[in-house]
Amino acid sequence: MLNIEDSVVVIIDIQEKLVNAVGKYSPAEPACKLAEAAKILNIPVIVTEQYPKGLGQTVEVLKNSLADNTVFIEKTGFSALLTPEFTEKLNAAGKKQVVIFGIEAHICVYQTICDLIERGYEVYFVKDCSASRNKYEFKTGVDLIKQCGAKVTCCEIVLFEWLRTSKHPDFKPVQALIK
Repeated sequence: MLNIEDSVVVIIDIQEKLVNAVGKYSPAEPACKLAEAAKILNIPVIVTEQYPKGLGQTVEVLKNSLADNTVFIEKTGFSALLTPEFTEKLNAAGKKQVVIFGIEAHICVYQTICDLIERGYEVYFVKDCSASRNKYEFKTGVDLIKQCGAKVTCCEIVLFEWLRTSKHPDFKPVQALIK
């Protein structure tokens, strides 16, 4: 089960052109809820951007939900762990649980998850905050993510696992994100 002290959030490539390419379902809205909760709960966040010159920046609505100390990493490798700066920032966070989501679920998210698990991280893939351009590719990616050992979850489950009780001092502001 997730806990606040051991969690880091990794957001993979929720960028302008990729969000436009996934069709009518955009993971940006649920991703914003999770980003806002991480800000409220003081959970570190690392955001990757795959070749931003060609694919654009992280979508503005998500950027607006992130804490000021969010780390942005530009990458060209599909797995974020192929970028030394990402690995450095992840190690510096000192957490063992990675809450991860983004676009394309079957490429960059999947490859990053495989590498994280190989390095001993406990990985939670947030399905409703993720997407692919094609439904078949998304489903196949989710199947592979399960097979490599990640826990498949959703935004609300993550929020309430972090809180653990309605007595948590940040319960009301986090709960307000899903009302």
